Parts: sequence; C-alpha cells; structure tokens
Amino acid sequence: MKHFKILMVASPVLLTASFALAQTWTQTSAPETNWTAVASSADGAKLVAVADPGGIWVSTNSGDAWIQTSAPQSGWFRVAASADGTGLAAIGEPTLIRGSLPPSYTGSFYTSTNSGANWISNNVPKASKLGATSCSLASSADGQRLAALISSALYTSTNSGAAWITNSLPSGIWNSVACSADGTRLIVGGLEILVSTNSGNGWILTNPVAASFVASSADGAKCAAIGGQLIYISTNSGMTWAQTSAPATNWVALVFSADGSRLAAVAGGSHTLQNPVVTGPIYTSTNGGATWTSNNVPVHNWISVASSADGCILVAADAGILSSNVPDATVGGGIWISRATPGPQLNIIPTNGNFKLSWIIPSANFTVQQSSDLSSWSDMTNLPVLNLTNLQNEVILSPTGSNVFYRLKTP
Repeated sequence: MKHFKILMVASPVLLTASFALAQTWTQTSAPETNWTAVASSADGAKLVAVADPGGIWVSTNSGDAWIQTSAPQSGWFRVAASADGTGLAAIGEPTLIRGSLPPSYTGSFYTSTNSGANWISNNVPKASKLGATSCSLASSADGQRLAALISSALYTSTNSGAAWITNSLPSGIWNSVACSADGTRLIVGGLEILVSTNSGNGWILTNPVAASFVASSADGAKCAAIGGQLIYISTNSGMTWAQTSAPATNWVALVFSADGSRLAAVAGGSHTLQNPVVTGPIYTSTNGGATWTSNNVPVHNWISVASSADGCILVAADAGILSSNVPDATVGGGIWISRATPGPQLNIIPTNGNFKLSWIIPSANFTVQQSSDLSSWSDMTNLPVLNLTNLQNEVILSPTGSNVFYRLKTP
C-alpha cells in the first residue's frame, strides 16, 4: 500500500492522516536470556541488546535476525545507539573495587563505530561516590556525546568515550540519565530530578519528584520520569512536572518518539521462585502522555524499551525470571517488537527567503515528490539532510512563483 502526504507551497495547506500505534507485539528471533537493555537507531532498522551475564547482540533488519558481536561476555547493563545505528556504547553494571577506600566502583565500557562489528574498550572512570551501584547511559544522535551515570557519579564525553570529564553533579543517589539529540540537555533522576542545559556544567533542581528512570524528546523540551509506580511528564524541559493518567504499576523504563508525541512504557513482573507469576504490562500513548492504551502483548518481566524516531517501531526486552527447577537458568527472556505503518507529517517552514520541508525520520523509506497539477509526479533531486538536533529530514527549496505540490511516497 502506498502512503502519501501532500503539501501545496503557494497556498500552504497540509493534509495529515490519523495515526495510532500498533498494539500487537511479536517475539523476534533473539535468544531467550536475561536481557537488561535494548536500543534502536532512528529508523528502527538497527537494534542492539545486552544481557547480564551475556554478550552484545545486534540486528540490522528490525529484529528479524540477530547476530552476537565480538564484544566480551560480561555483566552488560545498559546500551545506547546513535541515530544511524553505527555508533554504539555499552556499559557493565558497576562492581566494587576490592579494598578501595572510599568505596569505588568500576565497570566494563565498550564502544563501536561500525554497528557492533568491532568494539573498543574505553577507559571509563571509576566512581568513588557513595550510593547504590546503579548505572545508566545516554547518547547524542551523532554518537559523539555520551553521558554515563555510574554509582551516582556522572561522567560525560564529547568524543565517543575516548576521554571523560567529571560533571558537577550534586551528591546524592542518582539512578538514570537521558539527553537531548544534540547531547547538550541532560536530565538526571534520583531522589530528586536535575536538569542541565549546558552538557552538565551546571544543574537546576526541579520539582522534588523521586525518579527511578528518565527520558527525553529529541529537543529536550519534553521529559518523562518514573516516580514510584507512577509516570510523570514535563513539557518545559523538566522545570515542572505533572502526573499522567498511566495506571500505577511497577514501571521500569519508558521512551519517547523524537517529537515527544508518542511514548511507550514497560513494567517489570512481580514474581518469586516459588510463584513465578509475571505481570508486567506495556502501555503506549500517542498524545504526549495525556492518555494511555494497554497493549495486546503477553505479560512479561519487561526491563527496557526502545523506539524509532517516529514511534512506529517499538522494541521491548524481557529479562526473564530465574527457574525454580534449574539453578541459574532463565525462563522466558526475549526481545519483542511492535510495528505500525508510518505516516510522516510533511511540514513547511519559511526560512531566509526560502522554505524548508521537514519530516521526522520515518521507519520506512519515503521519497519526496513534486507536482504542478496533482496528476504527474516526479522524484525530487534535492537530497534531504538529517538535522541531528531534532531527528528530522530537511530540504531547503526556493520559491518557484507558481503552485507546487509536494508529497512523501513509499517506494
């Protein structure tokens, strides 16, 4: 089926289509193990997942096939990907350095610049702050800027992890870090929520909402946080927060689409070895968190969720549960995916006497076409340029002096 968006430039009219996230999930071919995190490229084609203990796995076809990379077997805990999926970073859960005073923690940190084909061990600093042995990882769209939260100490890099600097994060117990697409806006969640607009050089304390997990839209204007069993949303870069209508449950992770209009949240299961009952749901929102929909998916012990830039491809990782019959064996634990038909909105913005066509990176191939009569269409020769600050494709055009129509068409 072909999908179109039509825009008349001489008399700007934008035709949009209604859109809803798919609510059907299918298990991918990824092995069943105790997954800890998953990340996605902007188009949803390249995926990366890590396990603890285990290796690093990648997919180049939206989860249809998975390959274990050459990264060492380790206790991998978090993973991040650049917009094109070539830049990857993975961090292991911090471990106590034996005999260190004060208590210090270290963990494995590896990066890849070729979608996981090769990995480099980076000298990530050891953390000497007191606090829980948490860790979190965030990446800019170009993969150059990284933020690593290790046992409540925050480190940032501007060269894909080759060198790190310590940020002036106040003392406290911090759990999660997220960043804008350009990497300059940071949000950190813990007993409170902190935001930074200058890559961590300075911090602002926002409303005192304790957060176990935080997320950010591409421009950093919209933020989300898991506080207790509730989900909170901010529409002003984390300055103020409001509780959403999402039900109270054991939320563990959430993710935005690039523009912040769509969200997905996953919950962990409640279980014991004697009663391995897993009850973690997946909920999605298509209006910035105003309302939520329960997805049609078997309940699992969800641990992580990732999204394409347009929110049409969602990927969730199941941590599985320990077997009550076989020691150290995991029951369940897979990578699941949800796909919706993309319908990118074509926008027009006047700029310096010209005009700019833009649309969020779609999770399917679209070609820009033009027409003067809405009958005969031809592909445009102007190639779009990816704006890494908002994850939108952009084309700058000059006025033609006559009516011209534009549309996005699937191949």
